[in-house]
Order: sequence, then C-alpha cells, then structure tokens
Amino acid sequence: MNHLPLIIKREYLTKVKNKAFIIMTFLSPIIFITLIAVVAYLTQLNNESTKVISILDETNTVEKSFKSSENTTYTILNMPLKDAKGLVQTTQGYGLLHIKKNSDGSSNTITFYSKESPSLTLISDIERTLEKEFTNLELQKRGVDPNMINASKVTLNIAQESFEGEKTSKIDSIIKLIFGGAAGYLLFMFIIIYGNMIMRSVIEEKTSRIIEVIISSVKPVQLMLGKIIGTSLAGITQFVIWIILGGILMFVVSLVLGIDMSQMQTPQQEMMRQAMENPEVNQQAQDLANAFMHLPLVNLIFAFILFFIGGYLLYSSLYAAIGAAVDNETDTQQFMLPILMPLILAVYIGIFTVVEDPHGTVSTIFSFVPFTSPVVMLMRIPFGVPLWQQLVSLLILIGSFIFTVWFAAKIYRVGILMYGKKPSYKEIFKWIKY
Repeated sequence: MNHLPLIIKREYLTKVKNKAFIIMTFLSPIIFITLIAVVAYLTQLNNESTKVISILDETNTVEKSFKSSENTTYTILNMPLKDAKGLVQTTQGYGLLHIKKNSDGSSNTITFYSKESPSLTLISDIERTLEKEFTNLELQKRGVDPNMINASKVTLNIAQESFEGEKTSKIDSIIKLIFGGAAGYLLFMFIIIYGNMIMRSVIEEKTSRIIEVIISSVKPVQLMLGKIIGTSLAGITQFVIWIILGGILMFVVSLVLGIDMSQMQTPQQEMMRQAMENPEVNQQAQDLANAFMHLPLVNLIFAFILFFIGGYLLYSSLYAAIGAAVDNETDTQQFMLPILMPLILAVYIGIFTVVEDPHGTVSTIFSFVPFTSPVVMLMRIPFGVPLWQQLVSLLILIGSFIFTVWFAAKIYRVGILMYGKKPSYKEIFKWIKY
C-alpha cells in the first residue's frame, strides 16, 4: 500500500485545484447567504407594515374580542355596509370584517371584504377568535357558565420512568427523533453528493485514457481507495469552507445592510412568541432543555463519526465500481437504483419504525444490516442502545466495507479498461470471477 498516500494526495489536490470546485466552493455560500439576506430583508419590510382591519359588527358582541398587535390594527366602524366598504377602500385599509345579524335568528353571516386575497394565517386567527367568542355566547344562552367549563378542563401529563428509575417524557422522544433524523439525513446527502463526485472522477479518468498509464504501476484496489479517501477529504474541506465562509458572510450582511436575522418573524413565529408567555408553554420549554441534557451526547458524537465514515466509505466504493463499469454518466442510471434503495429503506425505517419501537425486531435487525445500519443505528442510539450492539453493528459495517472494497476492486480492475460497451449485470458478474 506504499502508493496509497501518493494517490490520496493526487486526488485531493486535483479536486481542490479544479476551477469548478473552487468556484462552487466560494459561490455556493454566497448564493445561499444572498437568498437568506433577501428573504430577511423582505420579511423585515413585511413586518414593518401594519395591517389595518376594520370591523363592522351588527351584533355588538364580538368587537371587543379583537386586540391590536404590533403588525395588525383593528378599528371599529358603526355605519352601513356600503359606507364602510367605501371608507376602507378610500383609506387603503387591508380589509373589512362584516358580522351580519340575521333577523330570523339563524347563525350570523360573517364576510371578510378585501381588495386582494387575504392572508391565510390572518383568516385562521379571525376564525379562531370568533369561534371562541360565539361558543361562549351560545353557552351563556343555554345557561352554562363558560368560565366553569374552562375551569373544569383537566390537563394530563403522564410521567414516564424506567424500572431503573430513569425519567423520560414525550418531549424526550421528539428530541431523539430530531437528532437521529438529522444525522441520518446528513449522511444520506453526503453519500449522494460526494459519492457522485467519486463516480464522475473515475469516469473522467477512464474516458481520458490516463487510467491506462496509472494502472500500470498501481494496484486497482489502491487506486480505488485513493480516489475514495482523496475525494472525501476534498469534500470535507469544501464543507468546512462553507461553514466558515457562511458564518463570515452572515455577519457581514447583517452589519453592512442592517438586516437583523432575528427579525425574520413569520406570523407563526409571532404566535409561538406569544405562546411562550404562557406558564404551561414555559414548562414545556424547560422540559425540552432537560430532554436535550439527557441525551447521550458523548455516545452520539463518537457513534456519528464512526458510522458516518463507515457508511460513506461503504457506499463510495460502490460508486467507484459503477464509475469503472460505464463510459458516461448516462449509463450509470441502471446501476444507481440498487445503491439508493437501501438508503431510502433506511430513512423510511428510521422515521416510521424506530420512533414507534426503537428496540423492536425490525429496528434491531436493520441496525445490524451494513447498508442500513449507518442511518438506523444512529436513530436508535438516542433511545438507548447497549454498547455491545453498537460495537457489533460497527464491526459488521467495517467488515462489509472491506468485503465491498474487494468486490468493487474486481469490477474496477476490469471495468476501467473497458470502452465503448454498456455492460450488463451478467457481464459484471463475470468480471468478479476473473
């Protein structure tokens, strides 16, 4: 393996010195931060505008239920509907809420008049306010005190505790799902992005015929491993540059343009801010912080690094084998599905099975299957997986990687010298036996 460091160095320098790689490394965060800045600026402008909504309440029952906020102002009108419409249009108001009192005693007719289609969030807020007020009025008509009903409501929060005395909660499961899902998604995207980069690198060298010179002095397995590791290091370099450059650009944009990213408040975020003032919601926020602290963070970090590297190397070797077997990217499509299917299956099992039963038969089995274990095991670990299971799964993954490298190298050593013919699965199987 004396040539391996040289191959890794060559692959790494070839990638990082490539003009397209350099351009995308610096251009991608600029485009991303620019989009964020534009959204922040437009959101800030939107937040500075105040919606003026006029209310014409013929029932004189719900007009006091509407409270003006920072971005919405409610005004009460007392005039005929025709005059109210004209006044709102003249003053450029956002809309007119008309609550008509039906003379036959039926339910009141409610209409919102506006020049353009109103905000869906605003209409939903108005509906909730009116529903609550009309419900209370209906209860009073029937001789029922709404305060008594509200006071009689019971809120349950079932305490969860293991037989060993470890306390958990529903929020713990949500936090664990978020961490596991983020780890699995990051691995999934990294494999697809940089696995394709490895495959394209093999195809480029194969079509340029430079591979014929290289293969005369280097073993195929060394060349393949060098490509995988070198390209991976280039990908990590690009990822680190994105994070550093993105942070710098975010700071510069906020400072120069005067855009406060914290002002990117949507109506939903405003509702969340108001909800946080509720003591019950504050308690839930505390539970959320406690759930985060209960996570096995050290175990998660080490497991993430090891399973991430193992899973990436496993799939990268397959991408390299596919690149060696074909002459162009168009021909790779027939071989991509068998690679992507285990990844998609792993994400599906992680989201729909691990969450419901992290220690069940399906979750446990697929956390040992090497093609799904990097995702499934990472999603199981936050729920508490014995260390011996993690080690066994990791050893199986490493062993599968070594076998896959041997397997892919057999395809690689024949495929890199094959030109002008689209191989079938039958022919690839023959290459393995050579």
